[in-house]
Amino acid sequence: MNPEMDADYKAIIDDDAKSITENIVWHDAPSSPTAQEFRVNVDYPEVDAMFIKGRYNPVAGKLSYALVIPRVGRIYGLDMGRNHNNPNREAVGPTHKNYWVEGAEDDWAYEPEDITASLNDPVEVWRQFCVEANIRHTGTMDRPSTNRGAPI
Repeated sequence: MNPEMDADYKAIIDDDAKSITENIVWHDAPSSPTAQEFRVNVDYPEVDAMFIKGRYNPVAGKLSYALVIPRVGRIYGLDMGRNHNNPNREAVGPTHKNYWVEGAEDDWAYEPEDITASLNDPVEVWRQFCVEANIRHTGTMDRPSTNRGAPI
C-alpha cells in the first residue's frame, strides 16, 4: 500500500485558491534540441513562492508538469511517456502523478484516472491537470512546436 501524500502539501493541492494569470509560452529547452519548456508563477496566498515547470519533448514522447515550491522541490507533478518505480518497487505506468511524502520527497506516484488526453495534446493535458490540481488558469497556453529538432 502506498503512503498518503503529506497533509500540508495535500491541503495545497486541494485548495482552489491557486491561480495563474500569465499566458504560457513554450520556449526551446537549452538542454535538449528537441524539447520545449515553460515556467509560470502560481499565485497562492498561503505560500510565498510557487511555480509550475512544464517540459515537452515530442521526439522522445515525454510531457511533464511540476508544481514546485522553492527550497522544497516538486510537491506534485504529472509525467507522461516514462514508467516510474515507487520506493517499494511497485511499477507505475507511463502516465503517472508524483506526490510528496515526508522522507521520500516526490518519489511516490500513482496512475491517474483524470488525465485522458494524449501527451501529444499538451494544451488539453494542461487543462485536465489544472482541473484536478485546483489551479485556475485565466491566461492562455500556446501550443508547443511539434517539429523542433525534426530533420530539414
